[in-house]
Amino acid sequence: MKSKRFEALDARPVNQDGYVTEWPEVGLIAMNGPNDPTPSIRIEDGVVVELDGKQRADFDMIDTFIADYGIRLDKAEEVCKTDSRELARQMMDFHVPRAEVVQLTTAMTPAKITEVVGTMSVLEMMMAVTKMRARLFPANQAHVTNLKDNPVQIAADAAEGALRGFAEEETTVGIVRYAPFNAIANMVGSQVGRPGILTQCSVEEATELALGMRGFTAYAETVSVYGTEQVFMDGDDTPWSKSFLASCYASSGLKMRFTSGTGSEVQMGAAEGKSMLYLEARCLYITKGAGSQGIQNGSVSCIGVPAAVPSGIRAVLAENLIAMSLDLECASSNDQTFTHSDLRRVARSLMQFVPGTDFICSGYSATPNYDNMFAGSNWDADDYDDWLIIQRDLKIDGGLQPVVEEDVVRVRNKAARVIQAIFRELGLTEVTDEEVEAATYARGSKDMPARNVVEDLKAAEDLMKRGITGVDIVLALDRAGFEDVANSVYNMLKQRVAGDYLHTSAILNEDFQVISAVNYPNDYRGPGTGYQMTDERWDKLKTIRQAISPESI
Repeated sequence: MKSKRFEALDARPVNQDGYVTEWPEVGLIAMNGPNDPTPSIRIEDGVVVELDGKQRADFDMIDTFIADYGIRLDKAEEVCKTDSRELARQMMDFHVPRAEVVQLTTAMTPAKITEVVGTMSVLEMMMAVTKMRARLFPANQAHVTNLKDNPVQIAADAAEGALRGFAEEETTVGIVRYAPFNAIANMVGSQVGRPGILTQCSVEEATELALGMRGFTAYAETVSVYGTEQVFMDGDDTPWSKSFLASCYASSGLKMRFTSGTGSEVQMGAAEGKSMLYLEARCLYITKGAGSQGIQNGSVSCIGVPAAVPSGIRAVLAENLIAMSLDLECASSNDQTFTHSDLRRVARSLMQFVPGTDFICSGYSATPNYDNMFAGSNWDADDYDDWLIIQRDLKIDGGLQPVVEEDVVRVRNKAARVIQAIFRELGLTEVTDEEVEAATYARGSKDMPARNVVEDLKAAEDLMKRGITGVDIVLALDRAGFEDVANSVYNMLKQRVAGDYLHTSAILNEDFQVISAVNYPNDYRGPGTGYQMTDERWDKLKTIRQAISPESI
């Protein structure tokens, strides 16, 4: 006879998830792996001749790149000899300034920094994240996609997301040839919601760069790096080719960060028997050495792998902390869905939510999850109220803010009308009044009328052949009478020329002023320091639409 308690437990959502025991020999271990190298470094005449137990003659291409570009050498040998627990204490001790800690962490080897964070509990890592985040205050990023690649819906969703507080918005495509329409809709729609939102379109790298150079996007982050040579080569890349690509973005005035995450190497079958966190540390040192301003990490699309093994979610927090400790901007994932359990998905996010990261989510879905083309998100549009109330419960700024229905309807309608006008002015496919009305009130693509996909794809291809750029978008908006949106898009294009937002952790406010780790550095030194929410901001966050006034009862 079966226990009825176990019968009930077996039916719980958490038991629909997959779990495995550790298998270190193939890399199925989150951190503190028995095959991880012992930290070491030896420098002769300014050249690293030994790194984490390997002699230079035995270096693979990743070792060589990290040794030559990724480590601050002046203190490297001294730091490597320092007790890892003492270094961990300095990372979390608010008496030790962040700038002082960064001098040490950027001098560590990948094995050393992995060993250091491996001594820390989750709570200790969260305390360290509070101090080690590069920018003074946290922000958030949205995914703006839909199953039909409908640009009218993308524009409306981007406008609503911007109104709700997202500082960055990312789209992608189901059909690659839709990319120009999706990129334009995301960029323009976001400016309707709040001027100064940074946007991107995640597609194949050459196309993504071309869209950016046209002025249809402002940043990129899907430039992936890996922790073993075989996996890197399977992607037809090297650290040097990724560095070259990063310089292409930067020279065009495009903000750019790399992407990595625990579990990618074991998922691709070439983990070399090392722990997921150690291999992720190698990715982060490549990112640092390549000169990228930051990283999207936290396992991201591989989250199911670390989530299946013991201490896996702890390793995700550890990789975020390592990124910050290398003085990189950290977009800390909370991205792809990985569990059937609401309790578990919230627990996974609280470790970034509570201390705050540069972008708590690198993909909060601004749509219902059925429309999320990034394989579904850990958080989506149906969770907006939960997120806002958790902020209110804990008095935490998670980057979003309460809105009222009338304002959402207003910006969605305007964004849809703006896209209708752009398509008309540029001689593209028609956007009907019916589509504008539907996008104004839609929850998702199931509420949108179908578009003529064949004609859309022809028009998108024609747009690219005609050499249409962001300037043409500005002129079209001005002709159509949307002068305010035209000015916002024009100001975004001017940022590309100035390049100030290429600094670490940069976002723009509604006046197009750059806010980054340079002019707003995190100066946390304990209670009452660092980011302190203003009374005005707190009044905004606590005034949720569901709250009733006791005096009115």
